[in-house]
Amino acid sequence: STLYCLPCESPVCEDCIVGEHAGHSTDGLTKAVDDQRSALHARLDAAKNRSVYRCSHFIWVISFWVIVLINVLQAQLDTLLKEEAVICRNSNLTGEALEGASEAHILQTHKDIGERLRELASQGLPLQPEENDQLELMIEVDGLRKSIHNLGAIITTNAVASQTEASGDGLEQCVVGHPASVIITTRDKSGGLCKSGNAVISAEVYTPDGSVADGEILDHKNGTYEFLYTLHKEGDFSLVLRLYDQHIKGSPFRLKVTSSPDDSPPTTSGANAASTGSSDGGARRRSAKSPGSRSRQKGVRRGGSLFSTPKKKVNPIEDDLIFRIGTKGRNKGEFTNLQGVAASSESILIADSNNQCVQIFSNQGEFQSRFGVRGRSPGQLQRPTGVAVHPNGDIIIADYDNKWVSIFTSDGKYKAKLGSGRLMGPKGVSVDQNGHVIVVDNKACMVFIFQPSGKLVTKFGSRGNGDTQFAGPHFAAVNNNNEIIVTDFHNHSVKVFSAEGEFLLKFGSNGEGNGQFNAPTGVAVDVNGNIIVADWGNSRIQMKVDGVSLASFSPNPLCRVRCLTAAARSSPTSTRLRILFTGRKVWP
Repeated sequence: STLYCLPCESPVCEDCIVGEHAGHSTDGLTKAVDDQRSALHARLDAAKNRSVYRCSHFIWVISFWVIVLINVLQAQLDTLLKEEAVICRNSNLTGEALEGASEAHILQTHKDIGERLRELASQGLPLQPEENDQLELMIEVDGLRKSIHNLGAIITTNAVASQTEASGDGLEQCVVGHPASVIITTRDKSGGLCKSGNAVISAEVYTPDGSVADGEILDHKNGTYEFLYTLHKEGDFSLVLRLYDQHIKGSPFRLKVTSSPDDSPPTTSGANAASTGSSDGGARRRSAKSPGSRSRQKGVRRGGSLFSTPKKKVNPIEDDLIFRIGTKGRNKGEFTNLQGVAASSESILIADSNNQCVQIFSNQGEFQSRFGVRGRSPGQLQRPTGVAVHPNGDIIIADYDNKWVSIFTSDGKYKAKLGSGRLMGPKGVSVDQNGHVIVVDNKACMVFIFQPSGKLVTKFGSRGNGDTQFAGPHFAAVNNNNEIIVTDFHNHSVKVFSAEGEFLLKFGSNGEGNGQFNAPTGVAVDVNGNIIVADWGNSRIQMKVDGVSLASFSPNPLCRVRCLTAAARSSPTSTRLRILFTGRKVWP
């Protein structure tokens, strides 16, 4: 072969030119090889230069911040060494005067150095290193296939635990069954207010028996964070608040839980004053309010249904118990903080959040299997909250702490993840009639719609109180018209959007009557298009019948319904609606 067929991109001989390659343009084989070698070299050089430039840029950025941190620590070290030298010098002079000097010399030393020693003794020196700039590199691995520009982003915050403070009524006391709130205000090393979010805040409420109560942290994106929790028995508790695994100022806090507001200790007592070193510090914490948090706290704390006896209403749906599943524990068929629930034609799936797994039961409530390994790597679960079943049989799980959605086969084998680098705190997950995955991002106050491949179709929503905004959305459902129904937790309402994310309508307001909500969580749609809502704060389920009226019933007066799904059981003579829900028992 001495020739190269350009259209066919292959070497040919002279016989082929008059045969199957007749009429094709040709070139010399040697020249064609040289041309392609040059083209490959050019592409290789371009790829190398691009990669080297991007990597060098990131290395430079990280090196710059390392230098900044070193300079901060060095400046602090220089200050401490300078103060140490001053203390030693004055101590030596005083010691020499006391060891044999004349009385006049002692009096003069007291006059010259005494005041200086008093200042040195009262001077406060920093006890914590002041490298307050936290760095986090969020890498979007999947994006590398599209462009190296999607490598990731560097997120910084200058918050330090030793200066960060907590405030709010829920810091020292709360009432059994009433939602409580604590505001965490982050500050930098100098005590200045931080103006941005994304810091890693953790909170635990330890009960008298040593277990950890459930709660939720909201990032207001302005340097303040809100910890929402509800306790269900009396006693002395311990509230631990950490920033980057370090206790904030005053943590741990002593928390008193009483059976009624009348039993609560006076708010001026400052139960946690000793933790912060001053009696008026506790009062300051209680009076501080974060921007925009007043309406949210006011709405969430309304839990009057637990203390009032509303007039009994006629229940239009059959609510007799068919069966119940599970007990508290960590074995098969047992739960610790169960969250999402989903139903398929063959089974019931439950996201067991604190056990880091998904458990599968038959439609008769018999345990079948479970899967999930705790961890932060793909294929592992850290805090599963939402679960759904795709029409192809795949199991879709929203992982709140891992900030992505995992996809498993029907037998629990890991397939893929989606939303990594985009999601901040996915809570609920659902599937529309096109097979798209709908994800409710609780932290970002947005709804994302993905293809199962991970491609983003659209997103909608923002933080706020408007029709198209959310304040801590929880779960979503899809009706027969492919419309998306979302529960808006802190706005105490349910909102309906088109498949493209356009706002259609909303219903509900804060209260205890029919059609009102106190922090709705789960939502489902039955075969007739009726919307069923888990009214978490009012400990009941409400059903929007025929798109007009709402009727309610409490499946268990000692249960706060968290998430639910609906299915219909058909027989030759009747159709019975089954409502499957997860709940958290309220201690009497």
